[in-house]
Parts: sequence; C-alpha cells; structure tokens
Amino acid sequence: MNRDLAIGLFVAVLLAAPTVPAFSESAQPAPPNVPAGAYRLDPSHASLIFRVSHLGFSHFTSQFRKFDATLTLDPKHPERARVTATIDPRSIEIVDPTLAVDIQGPQWFDSVKFPQMTFRSTKVDLTGANTARIDGALSLHGVTVPVSWDATFNGGYGSNPFDPKGARVGFSAHGVLKRSAFGMGYGIPAPGTTMGVSDDVDFTIEAEFNHPATKAAPAK
Repeated sequence: MNRDLAIGLFVAVLLAAPTVPAFSESAQPAPPNVPAGAYRLDPSHASLIFRVSHLGFSHFTSQFRKFDATLTLDPKHPERARVTATIDPRSIEIVDPTLAVDIQGPQWFDSVKFPQMTFRSTKVDLTGANTARIDGALSLHGVTVPVSWDATFNGGYGSNPFDPKGARVGFSAHGVLKRSAFGMGYGIPAPGTTMGVSDDVDFTIEAEFNHPATKAAPAK
C-alpha cells in the first residue's frame, strides 16, 4: 500500500480505542493520483454511531443524523493531515419520544445551552500500512477534552467518470470516551454495579470525503 495515503482520516468527532474493525484489514490502497488539498464529507456515505451499556443487559445503540467534516490531505506529508468536524447533538435518532426529550435535557446533552459538538485533530501517527491514530480535542457540553481515534484508510481514487463529486477517499474510525469527562455523569452506575448507563461511550465512524476540485470527464 502507498504509505503516504494511509493517513487520510476522520472524526469527530469524536474519540482511545482498542481495535480497528476486522473488515478493514482487506482495504485496498488508493492510486497515487489522489490529489492533495481540502476534502469535504459526503453525508450520503457517512455514519456516526454510538453505544452505551444499559444496566449491563444490553448496549443501547443510536446515531447522530447531522454532522459535517473537512479533511486536509497532502499525500507527500501525511503527518500534516488535519480533520475538523461538527455534530448536532439534537440529531440523535431515538425511537422513544420521552427518552428523546430526556437526552436533550439538562441531565444529559443540555442541547439548548450547548447546541454543537466540535472536534479538531492535533496530531496524526501512522500505526500500520493503512492505519493511523488521530489525537485531537473534542468540545462537548461546554467542556473540551483531548481524545484519540483509531482510523483505517479503506481506499480511494483520483477521479472517476461515474462520480460527479470528484476525487474520493474513505475511512473507518473507532474510539471510546468517558462522558463523565464532559460533565455528563448522570446515571453512571455505582462502583461494583451495572445499575445505570455506562460511563464509557463507544463510537464507530464510517466516512467518505470528496475533493470537488478534481472532476473526471463524463463517461461516454
């Protein structure tokens, strides 16, 4: 694999993780003509999913529906790659309307007072042929905390006649954060018990980015 391209990444948003998903181990390298420059998230091919343990009986799983990210990538200088992301906490997908109101209230996100989450990367380290560790700062609930993500480069191309959005690269990322670090300690189980909602929040990100300045000739 082209080592220089392994560093392209996401976020956010978001966040000291154990392992990279197994399916990413077969990721293919991007061709050498992936251009340097500013990339923007393709929201049609992105997801931000989180899980928390509920009473130790199940892992409550949901996702944020509204988020955006930008990636600055120079294949010749992967250590300079940078990513920023914004997330709307009010866009959490919740089936139970009562729970949806509670989560946005003062005991949890308090989204009226804090209507946006932000992530900005500060450092990128290659950890393998197509993997990287991304350090950054996450601002949530009025608190900014350093976090880390494990990211995998899944591939990309410099141009494609069937892709009107231009050059494309794709990544997977995974991380875990403690919500108590952001002042969101409501419902954390007492020591030695699982009666509540876990402090640890597990995040999984799938993201594709486009470089709009690179356009291929239309397919004939």
